[in-house]
Amino acid sequence: MAWLPTLLKGRPRLRQDLCWQQRQARPAELWLVIVDSSASTRRYQALAQTKGLLATLFDQAYRQRARLALLTASGHTPQWQRHGLKASAALQPWLQALGAGGGTPLLAALAQARHWLQARQRAHPHEAQRCLVFTDGRLQHCNGVQPMPCATLLVDMELAPVRLGRAQRLAEQLQADYQHLQQFRIVD
Repeated sequence: MAWLPTLLKGRPRLRQDLCWQQRQARPAELWLVIVDSSASTRRYQALAQTKGLLATLFDQAYRQRARLALLTASGHTPQWQRHGLKASAALQPWLQALGAGGGTPLLAALAQARHWLQARQRAHPHEAQRCLVFTDGRLQHCNGVQPMPCATLLVDMELAPVRLGRAQRLAEQLQADYQHLQQFRIVD
């Protein structure tokens, strides 16, 4: 109900005297978070700092009523943890249990995520999508990487004293924005 227009017409006596307004809902939003949790992210507490950042990010997603999709890249194959469900406190146990180990199937994770996002865009055309990739960029090769079909931010987790800068090159190939973990700012 629109209070101000109703009261400007005088005291409402009948239901017809009330003025109504349409609710304006924000467009649905989806955040796809891809986390490289390979063994190399264990060095220099990179994964631990990333987990703290992810906790803040999940809290912000909850406040904005965004949906989350989570994909981890470790071992031999990427693992989907969540497929477009609303952010909630149920993510905290997963986040606490997130550990590092194994290889880096990040390229396979990016390919899976790209296909999933394209299918999701067909199913939900009005949904705003955002992709966040957390990686240290330590890949054998990163040739032929295609950009994601939505706005993408690559967060470089590399904290070694001598940095290789591979994540920045990967961000260029993905046509993604780039930020380092230590300078990361969560933007609304």
